[in-house]
Amino acid sequence: MSAELEDDYHRMVVILTHEDRVVTSVASEMKRSPWTMCPGAMDQLAQTFTGVPLAGFAKRGEKTANCTHLHDLALFAAAHASDMVPVSYDILVGDAVDGARRATLARNGAPMLDWVLEGPPMREVFAAPEALAGKPMSQLNEFIATQDKPTAEAIRILRWASMIAHGRVRDMPAGMSATEFPGGSCYNFQPDRAPVSTRRPGADIDFSKPGAAPMADRAEAFSAS
Repeated sequence: MSAELEDDYHRMVVILTHEDRVVTSVASEMKRSPWTMCPGAMDQLAQTFTGVPLAGFAKRGEKTANCTHLHDLALFAAAHASDMVPVSYDILVGDAVDGARRATLARNGAPMLDWVLEGPPMREVFAAPEALAGKPMSQLNEFIATQDKPTAEAIRILRWASMIAHGRVRDMPAGMSATEFPGGSCYNFQPDRAPVSTRRPGADIDFSKPGAAPMADRAEAFSAS
């Protein structure tokens, strides 16, 4: 089972091989990563999940010891290991206009979530949908627990994408030290790596430009979705 993502800063792949629902090998690839220490996270991912039952991935933990993006791809692959057709998510998180951002998600081409978030970065609250109005992102878990499995998965994915999109408001030039960010949040930002990790040149892609689209070269893989 394979899972792949591309966003402004990342292009990554995880492939799980399993037998009798237990993972026998974990392969990954970082086609594009933002920090010079990121590639070491591929070995860490294999150490974390090799030998783990597919049903036990979410409980395995150790997310911050891993690249959080590879980790989430591994959980996604494990959750969909029995699927017979590809599953794809298309996510668009706009920049703030008059203090509000819009975030949308489609599953296999069908619109599924449409959010409006208001307020300063990392302290936003929902303006829409009405069921979430006034709530911050930090209070989503209770709402997620009331949803069916596909909807709960979609909400978690859009929440994470909305948080990652905050990176667009900060200038992150090549050569920037990882110590400019809070430590411990992922593999790259662990105290023994952050001091020697710097921002890679060409790590960022502006997908708002005409003709630019994430995973454009993989569109055929999801044509049956």
